[in-house]
Amino acid sequence: MEQDVDKKIKEAIGAIQDPYAGKSLGQLKWVKSTAVEQGVASVHIELGYPAAGARQQFEQLAREAVESLEGVNAVQVEISWKILSHAVQRNLKPIKSIKNIIAVASGKGGVGKSTTSVNLALALIAEGATVGLLDADIYGPSQPRMLGLSGRRPETPDGKSIDPLEAYGLECMSIGFMVDDEEPMIWRGPMVTSALNQLIGDTNWSELDYLVVDMPPGTGDIALTLSQQVPVSGAIIVTTPQDIALLDARKGLKMFEKVSVPVLGVVENMSTHICSKCGNEEHIFGAGGGASMAEQYSVPLLGSLPLDIRIREEADSGHPTVIADPEGPLALRYREIARSAVAKLAAQGRDYSRLFPKISIENS
Repeated sequence: MEQDVDKKIKEAIGAIQDPYAGKSLGQLKWVKSTAVEQGVASVHIELGYPAAGARQQFEQLAREAVESLEGVNAVQVEISWKILSHAVQRNLKPIKSIKNIIAVASGKGGVGKSTTSVNLALALIAEGATVGLLDADIYGPSQPRMLGLSGRRPETPDGKSIDPLEAYGLECMSIGFMVDDEEPMIWRGPMVTSALNQLIGDTNWSELDYLVVDMPPGTGDIALTLSQQVPVSGAIIVTTPQDIALLDARKGLKMFEKVSVPVLGVVENMSTHICSKCGNEEHIFGAGGGASMAEQYSVPLLGSLPLDIRIREEADSGHPTVIADPEGPLALRYREIARSAVAKLAAQGRDYSRLFPKISIENS
């Protein structure tokens, strides 16, 4: 009898649609275990992405799916997650200490890509992941200021590698740590590419679930070379609703398609303006542009963020929104977007190269 009930429980839990990954828990193989004893059903769901902010949501979904089944009097639900490595471009190998690299890009500057990057990185930490942030914008590094790390210099333990700086539990590396704030970077493309490869490969990153890369704006030589040489698991495109920004954002999306990097989704920044005096919200840059682009290219719209003076003030002060007001509506939006992005990544193909031993042939 209990075996029949357990089978129904497993089917019911497996049929639950993950609201962030867009597939059922059964399809994703995220139902860790089910059991029933004396009418008490036990369910363990192991997600493929961090979801501290959605734990109660999944518990509720599981209870609703199981509690009405015949033979079930009570339900105990456990939610956990296990973050795995996912596939990168075919000709590249993942970096040993980093499970997944996520590029945050835009077709043009001025759309709030860097502010979005740092808040998404901090949101992933809040969700339960270990995270690093690479400021790849050589010509205009802004992450040192946004994280309150301006003027700090990284240390080198051996003269060859460098230790990342840390703020709010986030490891960070930026060319901005190496030069003065007012010093211009007058470098050509090959020098920039070499510097970025060193910043990634020579930094002593901890064991990271995700490294968020704040990409340089545009789709020029630097961005293209970076997307070809850095083993990226997925990309996020940041845009504003206005037509000019969307034109350039489409180019960024197509660039990642050409180098076989999956686009996890689109973030529409400055979607509405919230008046700091009266709270009125209006679409000053147009409406629905991000959703239209997402639909056109069959990628998800991960979420929309308002043009709110608090986001700018908090980033400028070195206390990004997710840190400055962690339970506020803006921080919760960032967490929702971050959760959706890594859920889409978790639903994609895994990287199995780490599971196989290295085979070497030697003359004996």
